Amino acid sequence: MPIVAQSTETTDWVSRFADEVIEESERRASGAAKSVATAPVVVVASGLSPSGPIHLGNLREVMTPHLVADEIRRRGYTVRHLISWDDYDRYRKVPAGVPGVDDSWAEHIGKPLTSVPAPKGSAYPNWAEHFKAAMVKALAELGVEYDGISQTEQYTSGVYREQVLFAMKHRGDIDAILEQYRTKKTPAKKQQGQKPVDEAELEAAEGSGAAAEDDGSSGSAGYFPYKPYCGRCEKDLTTVTAYDDDTTELSYTCTACGHFETVRLSEFNRGKLVWKVDWPMRWAYEGVVFEPSGVDHSSPGSSFQVGGQIVGIFGGKQPIGPMYAFVGISGMAKMSSSKGGVPTPADALQIMEPQLLRWLYARRRPNQSFKIAFDQEIQRLYDEWDKLAAKVADGAVLPADAAAYARAVGTAAGDLPRTPRPMPYRTLASVADITAGAEDQTLRILSELDPENPLTSLDEVRPRLDKAETWINTQVPAEERTVVRDEPDTDLLKSLDDQGRESLRLLLEGLDSNWSLDGLTHLVYGVPKVQAGFSADATPKELPPEIKVAQRTFFALLYHLLVGRDTGPRLPTLLLAVGQDRVRKLLGA
Repeated sequence: MPIVAQSTETTDWVSRFADEVIEESERRASGAAKSVATAPVVVVASGLSPSGPIHLGNLREVMTPHLVADEIRRRGYTVRHLISWDDYDRYRKVPAGVPGVDDSWAEHIGKPLTSVPAPKGSAYPNWAEHFKAAMVKALAELGVEYDGISQTEQYTSGVYREQVLFAMKHRGDIDAILEQYRTKKTPAKKQQGQKPVDEAELEAAEGSGAAAEDDGSSGSAGYFPYKPYCGRCEKDLTTVTAYDDDTTELSYTCTACGHFETVRLSEFNRGKLVWKVDWPMRWAYEGVVFEPSGVDHSSPGSSFQVGGQIVGIFGGKQPIGPMYAFVGISGMAKMSSSKGGVPTPADALQIMEPQLLRWLYARRRPNQSFKIAFDQEIQRLYDEWDKLAAKVADGAVLPADAAAYARAVGTAAGDLPRTPRPMPYRTLASVADITAGAEDQTLRILSELDPENPLTSLDEVRPRLDKAETWINTQVPAEERTVVRDEPDTDLLKSLDDQGRESLRLLLEGLDSNWSLDGLTHLVYGVPKVQAGFSADATPKELPPEIKVAQRTFFALLYHLLVGRDTGPRLPTLLLAVGQDRVRKLLGA
């Protein structure tokens, strides 16, 4: 029997995939391992193309195998998570909205990404390294352990030479498989707004066999699964005109610059296999057991489906490959990075802790879509996260939720750094909004939230405080920012009726004895109850519906007197932020 060491977390999707991957890995090793120590190395894989900003949709390509690999590590197995940087892919187009890039970059279309200049002002040597760098930093912050593989290095150093020669020798067999799909209909268009996840997905989206760079060179000399990059202009707008299997002599012409030459493929390292052949070749070469792919790969003639047949030519097997669904974005008022409107993991990590971002990917099965919030929804997500943490601490949580939480806060290597005292994100955001980054004021307000256990240093609430402050500064429009009044609104104060003046008197009388977050919450909700003849402690079940209307009216009055608007941050937080003396002044004490 294969050894599948069950963890205590057996009810979530990650554990189920881990079971399948371990079983498949041991099956491929020709027999069950007698112990975890002698089990084969389990190989999972991801592929990322640094053709532009690597966005949050691409992150699912990494997080899905990462979570599965990490669960397998927790069980004591050795795992390799390969990330292939597809930096030898062709430069397809000039992306919009990228700082330091203009129309002149169009002259590089067709070159390898590592041969395209980086955007102006970049510290990196080429286009691929520039866009790869932000993802590398984000993956480190997220605790993702992986082995990175540059496809430029693999091809140009001759690592794949035998595989290239093998593919050319068996081009007839490969062509026969591809021929089955060339008459298929082009897959349906993507849902509106969805971005291709990688080079492979983009080719799938363009139609099976429709793109020359995907299907290979099919000219008068026949079909060839290999594309040379031109020796003069470096572009892949080339056509193989002749190939000799015995001598490996290959002739090609370039339609971009007219260059033509004959080379020995056994010594030539300036080209690559076309995608639908390259991907299954790598599966076989690396022994990949698990690799997810985007939803487009479920279409007839997709790279994953075709690869499942071509991989056998290379003597390999198709990996377990779940399709992952679209990752949407909620909000994004004004991305400070200005990366063409496509948010990246680095952008998300500016406004949320790594644990929260990991949790968003861990709690949903790969085939379930979800959204990452850049708008006010992030506050609700944080509330949900904090409630889950409290339930985990109390032991009152469902097993699947506990598993998702455990996968979010750490890996097999240990827990990720966390905020020592995680105050509510919405509270920190409100305080950051009001104080505009003044640390002395921020510390004063936060230390008054819980007088019995006062905060003594802002380091206790970092990095969460920094994330909330960045969110306020980059995602909340200026017109929605909170600006406390400098002087009382005397006209409004003079216009108040007896009930309005009485509500302010009750509030001001209670400030001293209720100056804490909980105390002020009780006070502001209690004033309308007392005015209506009820106890301030009365529960909603004990109160008539009119009390809610009275509370809303009272809250609107306070907001107008304090910030000149109908709404604002939660009133208890706002009152603490403004301070007792200023509150008394603005409320006409």
